[in-house]
Amino acid sequence: MDFAGPIDPLTGTAASRFGLYVHFPYCLSKCPYCDFAVAVVRQVPEERYARAVLAELDTRLAAEPSLRGRTLESIFLGGGTPSLWHPRWVALVLEGVAARLKVAPGAEISLEANPSVADAERFAGYRAAGVNRVSLGVQSFEDSLLKALGREHTGTEAVAAYETARRAGFDVVSMDFIYGVHGQTRAQAESDARRAAALGPEHLSTYALTVDRESLAVATPLSRQLDKGEVVLPPDEEVVEMTKAIRDAYGEHGLLRYEISNHARPGYGSRHNALYWTGGEYLALGVGATGMLLTSGPGERPAGYRYVDLRGSDAYMRAAEEGKPPESSREELSPLELFEERLAMGLRLRSGVDWEAVCTRYGQDPEPRRKEIARLVQHGLARLEGSRLVLTEAGADVHSAISARLL
Repeated sequence: MDFAGPIDPLTGTAASRFGLYVHFPYCLSKCPYCDFAVAVVRQVPEERYARAVLAELDTRLAAEPSLRGRTLESIFLGGGTPSLWHPRWVALVLEGVAARLKVAPGAEISLEANPSVADAERFAGYRAAGVNRVSLGVQSFEDSLLKALGREHTGTEAVAAYETARRAGFDVVSMDFIYGVHGQTRAQAESDARRAAALGPEHLSTYALTVDRESLAVATPLSRQLDKGEVVLPPDEEVVEMTKAIRDAYGEHGLLRYEISNHARPGYGSRHNALYWTGGEYLALGVGATGMLLTSGPGERPAGYRYVDLRGSDAYMRAAEEGKPPESSREELSPLELFEERLAMGLRLRSGVDWEAVCTRYGQDPEPRRKEIARLVQHGLARLEGSRLVLTEAGADVHSAISARLL
């Protein structure tokens, strides 16, 4: 099954306009590259955490009653390791959400799973609870690279997890991979890509390893090792070659690059992730979760706010149980800030973005950007398809630099 989703007129991409992200922070161990809000504990407070998440939702709906009239088009349970959460508590959360908010028929409901916690009974339970899309955190099939990344599963277990998901009735399976890992060769990156595509998934997310401090929420063990010179990543030119090899391998199996780091069969792009790339709104619940909501009315220039929940699980649960917003911060978003996000994120999509319409919507003058866009086209980094500015493959490889120049 693919998931019906509204088409964003500025990019032509099918994307949720209102979604929900639920963060499950608990893990068996913390990977050295991970900067997410995670907690390694001996005993996971599964029921307490599920009820705290619903308590947070009640608090947010009390503060923003208009949200009760909105329809959720996607729900994403991420982590952490959500596959550590027993299906009965996942069902409790999904049923609790549906009792409080409208959920669109055929909504995309995703759950991230770790191959080391992927037994048949658990997967069948998630499917029965209403999850219709599973995303496996494979990262690599090479055992040596998995060890370097601090992963506890093997390549064989990753394949077994994929097969288990299929037997459990998941018609839509995605897998996540990382490349540009210390010690990795181009041949290994290509081998991972070919093995992944040959399994027949509907969706693949493949990210270059990020360890630079500017991109991380917090310092990680791997970023500190890099600072000390204890590990060395492949040179940029080799990472670019890996990117090309991965793209070609996926394309040969009908998995098209619809976003810089994401490939899918036609109709199977992630509707939830696409809402981030197309300026959609999203509630977020759970430890360290980030949400974004608009505050402007129809006809007004867009404005909104972004909030981040507490990163400590005990502090989060106490606040939620006491009926307090469990936030660590809240940031007001001006039309300019929303414009910058909308343009930069829209350019990540291979469908491109109607850049002049984005300027108009957020009150920005398009004229100062025309010369730069002409230069991008002249140098083969972008092309104009009607009103949309589309980065070429070469442009997509330097997306950050192009976005900075246009902003």
